[in-house]
Amino acid sequence: MNKFIGILFGGIFILTSLYLTSQTIDNLNKTDSQMKWFKDAKLGIFIHWGIYSVVGIDESWSFYNGYIPYKDYMKQLDGFNADNYKPKQWAKLIEESGAKYAVLTTKHHDGVALWDSKFGELNVVNRTPAKRDLVTPFCKALRDQEIKVGLYYSLLDWSHPDYPNFTKTEKRYEVDSIRWSKFNDFNFGQIEEISNNFNPDLVWFDGDWEQSAEQWKAKEIRDLLKSRNDDIIINSRLQGYGDYATPEQGLPIKKPNDKYWELCMTMNDSWGYQGNDTNYKSTNQIINIFAQCLWMGGNLLLDIAPKPDGTIPDEQIKILKELGRWTNKHESAIYGTEAGLNPGLFYGPSTLSADSTIIYLYLPYDPQGQVMLKGVNNEINRIWVVGNGTKLEHATYLKPYWSNKPGLITIDIPKEVLDENMTVIAVLLNGKLELGE
Repeated sequence: MNKFIGILFGGIFILTSLYLTSQTIDNLNKTDSQMKWFKDAKLGIFIHWGIYSVVGIDESWSFYNGYIPYKDYMKQLDGFNADNYKPKQWAKLIEESGAKYAVLTTKHHDGVALWDSKFGELNVVNRTPAKRDLVTPFCKALRDQEIKVGLYYSLLDWSHPDYPNFTKTEKRYEVDSIRWSKFNDFNFGQIEEISNNFNPDLVWFDGDWEQSAEQWKAKEIRDLLKSRNDDIIINSRLQGYGDYATPEQGLPIKKPNDKYWELCMTMNDSWGYQGNDTNYKSTNQIINIFAQCLWMGGNLLLDIAPKPDGTIPDEQIKILKELGRWTNKHESAIYGTEAGLNPGLFYGPSTLSADSTIIYLYLPYDPQGQVMLKGVNNEINRIWVVGNGTKLEHATYLKPYWSNKPGLITIDIPKEVLDENMTVIAVLLNGKLELGE
């Protein structure tokens, strides 16, 4: 807008701007309100369960990359029986871990659906000994435990005859608008089934990298899901039409720019069940990674991988139970918290209470009797051990009476209060956190 038009229509422009700003703020607040449960939840459980667990090989990628012929990969359909599938026990274990939501792979890139889809024949009801819908009881069991329901869905489908890509070296076609249109109809049909049949709180898309947003009709997919449930949350893998970022298998070095994000991570080196993969992270390592996510204002989506009969491996159960002991003890420092202090102010992760009056300090080490806190201008009201209640002594140094600079706060940590995995200290401030330089 040039200078003269700006002067002529200045009043209208200002009024319009105020209206648009108001609308934008309303929409932003609505989004923030819808995202609140996700932001506060902090911990979710990912569940990779499919026919790939029968032989114990990489899900879908094993045939795509040519490690096994497609026909041999699909023979696993005959061994997927779900004989010991007990969704109530799954949900109870997830609740015990401290997770507030869970995400089940309803269909991976191999195209095998875990529900009785009316679009195509490739599902566990028609093609496996399981012969039943496995998603509905999972959703019910989670809701009975007041856990939010997340469902994973692969946009791409390397088994579908009308999807262009088959393996890394084979394509069904390069350009065929009729076949692509047929595949889009199939995809929308299955997505609509997920929406209508299960009404998930969250949809976790995958595979969006193979096509553009226009080809996937990503906006239309989002609109479809929102039309059924306006509060639904969608991850970032919808070519720009999602609500939060999903870094995978790599902890961010610094706080991501995304307002909402979630690290998805395996317990060992495999997403699906592979009996020969015994390279499990220790509970202590997982808690340390989780604390890093909390510090940077993100969530952790920790994967488990059931066997083809539906049982969860003992190693994974053990980790979830040990994790649950720690999350239950330290829940006030985890759920509903904000990202913590800037690096350099404390040697370790931290979080802030929602009202910024409590700093939670995470000790992933034995502090040998004392920790130091820098940059805090507030007076300290009280310091205690989270989950224990023991009051801790503290002192402030390097803060002369004539200086307005923050001092150096030392906190005494007796050895007997240390947690076996990670100790958390609560620092109650007089007022909201004020940082100095």
